[in-house]
Amino acid sequence: MNKTLKIIISILAILFGAFLFVYGEFDDSPGGQLLGVVAVILGIAGIIKIRKKKSD
Repeated sequence: MNKTLKIIISILAILFGAFLFVYGEFDDSPGGQLLGVVAVILGIAGIIKIRKKKSD
C-alpha cells in the first residue's frame, strides 16, 4: 500500500470520526461519540506515523 493511499484512508477516518462525534449524540447509543473520538485519534496518529516514515 503506498503512502498516498494511507494518507487518504487516514483522512477518511478523521472525517468519519468527526461525523460520528457530531451525530452520535442524537442516537440512543452512548458510545457513538466515543467511537468518533477514537476514529479521529487513530486517523491523526496514522498521518503522524506516515509523515515520520517519509522523513526517515
